[in-house]
Amino acid sequence: MTECNGLPLLFSSVGHKKIVADFDGGELTSDGGLPLLREVDRKIGLIDAINAAIYDPRFQPLVVHDQRTILAQRILAIAAGYEDLNDHQTLRNDTLLQTLTDRTLKAGQKPQDPLSSPPTLCRLENRIKQADLVRMSKVLVEMFIASHRTPPKELVLDFDATDDPVHGNQEGRFFHGYYDEYCFLPLYVTCGQQLLVAYLRPANIDAALHSRAILRLLVTRFRQVWPNARIILRADSGFCRWRMMRWCDRQGVDYILGLAKNAVLKRLSRRSMITARWQYRLNGDKQRLFEEFHYAAATWDRPRRVIAKAEHGDQGENPRFVVTSLAGDPQALYDDLYCQRGDAENRIKEQQLGLFADRTSCHAFLANQFRVLLSAAAYVLVETLRRVGLVGTELAHAQTGTIRLKLLKIGGRIVRSVRRIVIHLASGFPLQELFSTILHRLKEWRCATDLVT
Repeated sequence: MTECNGLPLLFSSVGHKKIVADFDGGELTSDGGLPLLREVDRKIGLIDAINAAIYDPRFQPLVVHDQRTILAQRILAIAAGYEDLNDHQTLRNDTLLQTLTDRTLKAGQKPQDPLSSPPTLCRLENRIKQADLVRMSKVLVEMFIASHRTPPKELVLDFDATDDPVHGNQEGRFFHGYYDEYCFLPLYVTCGQQLLVAYLRPANIDAALHSRAILRLLVTRFRQVWPNARIILRADSGFCRWRMMRWCDRQGVDYILGLAKNAVLKRLSRRSMITARWQYRLNGDKQRLFEEFHYAAATWDRPRRVIAKAEHGDQGENPRFVVTSLAGDPQALYDDLYCQRGDAENRIKEQQLGLFADRTSCHAFLANQFRVLLSAAAYVLVETLRRVGLVGTELAHAQTGTIRLKLLKIGGRIVRSVRRIVIHLASGFPLQELFSTILHRLKEWRCATDLVT
């Protein structure tokens, strides 16, 4: 990846031949597929939009590393699998990454001059303000809107919270009893496989904190551009709050939410549970029965439709409840709509594990929120690559880690001249035809912004 002189590395011999390695290969890269993400960014303008969202207070005539280059360096590196700032101590010398940042060389600079160092990247993180983060968050929503060439008929918004373990004295870290650790409690909002919100929160809060305000902002923006789209809120019982449901009722937003079990719900569904238990005892097969009734907790403003699943199997009773404003068959709503919210957890896994949104080790809370949004930006690039370039292929449903391994981690040799930069990719790369197909699709793709212009 980088040029590093040192003693040769001696491996076990093959027959009479010695195997010797060194780090003197010159301008080589292990990320030869990363230009695909640059093609994606050139189409959707993500890095430019994020750069425009962040105020740069530096005196520009003395700036060596412009802000856009720093952002491109960080976002592309995260997508390529480099989660830590320390990686950039050597990664800043990588020829391919230097090229893909589209940096503008200033007087006296050379193409081979290194990118930003870890301290420079750290200074960017720690000068981020709340207003910058708000504008960055809006960019995610605008990217989602721009990804639709025609108005969608229906939007299913998945709200979900997760834990982000911390191991220091970061601002906003608290002990969470459910997760039994010190952590943050970020909130994610997705629509299908697309990310809308990545919001870092302290852990000493209700899981639904600020979710109603975020939903209101999203609905307001979507109805500005898609006034006829049907909007459905989908979430687990942690977001089942009567004020949220009342707001949805008043605004014409449908919802299907998990409902925590209690004695009243169990009593109301008792007949179905007894039937399921006896049917299981008769034939030994797991039984799933559905019924519906109207229910209101003591704090609710009015009764609402509840779907009860009475399940009995080898492990005994397993009742589940959801509250919804939607009409239709109870089992179809539960199986075909509510249970599909589990896919949102895969998106969170991609964020947390595949794109390192859990690397929130800065002391300042705003700096950690910035890191989460950088990870979200990397996700937008990879998800767009998957949605546009991989549809109908063997990797159409691949997660971030697989896409990185199969398409981005390609060995290559870089040759620079006055007029060209040539990346000689490994001859033994097994997905050469797929790689060419993806590039062709990206170059031919006309996104919504192209249609407007």
